[in-house]
Amino acid sequence: MVAVPNRGEAPRKVQSAQQRTGKSIWKRLLQQRVLILMVLPAMLITFIFHYIPLTGIVIAFKKYSVAKGIWGSDWVGLRWFEMFFKNPFSPRILKNTFLLGVYSFLWTFPAPIVLALLFNEIKHSWFKRLAQTISYLPHFISTIIIVGMLKVFASETGLFNEVVSWFGQMPIQFFAEPGWFRTLFIGSSLWQGIGWGTIIYLAALAGVSNELYEAATIDGATRWKKVWHITIPAIMPTVTLLFILSIGGIMGADVQKVLLMYSPLTYETADVLDTYIFREGIEGGQYSYTAAIGLLTSLISFFLLYLTNWISRKVSENSLW
Repeated sequence: MVAVPNRGEAPRKVQSAQQRTGKSIWKRLLQQRVLILMVLPAMLITFIFHYIPLTGIVIAFKKYSVAKGIWGSDWVGLRWFEMFFKNPFSPRILKNTFLLGVYSFLWTFPAPIVLALLFNEIKHSWFKRLAQTISYLPHFISTIIIVGMLKVFASETGLFNEVVSWFGQMPIQFFAEPGWFRTLFIGSSLWQGIGWGTIIYLAALAGVSNELYEAATIDGATRWKKVWHITIPAIMPTVTLLFILSIGGIMGADVQKVLLMYSPLTYETADVLDTYIFREGIEGGQYSYTAAIGLLTSLISFFLLYLTNWISRKVSENSLW
């Protein structure tokens, strides 16, 4: 015979359980108070400088007036978004942004992986350290100096035109011809960042057990089979996570570098969303209009990031969330 609890007994049990849970949470927080105090300044800085400024995004839906302020300005709905899509230069700007991002991704994302795999195959430790150090050096050169070097190399009497003249061709005005902008931009980015990009992959490769390679050697595996069946699967989670993050940045080119490299002569291929926002927003004073374009860019980037993460979660076990 099942004993029936007295009326009111169950609620007392639930209440006591909630109290125990609450006490345990506060107890755990108290036990971790040192870690919480260490994290608290970073959380405050992130909140103050990254989350509070987000409230200013409302000017994308207002006719911003300096005299009235952000909250006192008149609402205009989606007027600035419609204005951007009706702009005759919008297709060119969107195309340039997308193509520059995709081409940069296709060249600069796999290059550090390949270089890290090559570094991992070098057996002489001193040569490996020397090669890594040399590959890291361009990362520490400022973008201004990189662009300055490019302009010297690409001048009429520079290195690039010397090579062109060896093949019997006429000198090329590299920084005046739109067709060369993407090549110069991506090539310099590749040279500057390929060595630095290998660090994360080399760290992932350092965690691979030598026993796996020794067992493969005993089984008669060739060097290529070890790379294919041991090394690449070992870094695949890292590759996937960096791939997802890189996809989210396709719509955001290095605006500082583009501003230093482009000119009205190369707007046909060099004018991207960020440079257009800079001209219209900072130089033209159209804050609401450019805020709307910036918001649109962020939404596209978030969509790409979310879609890539969703696909990665469906086809593999690696994802950001």
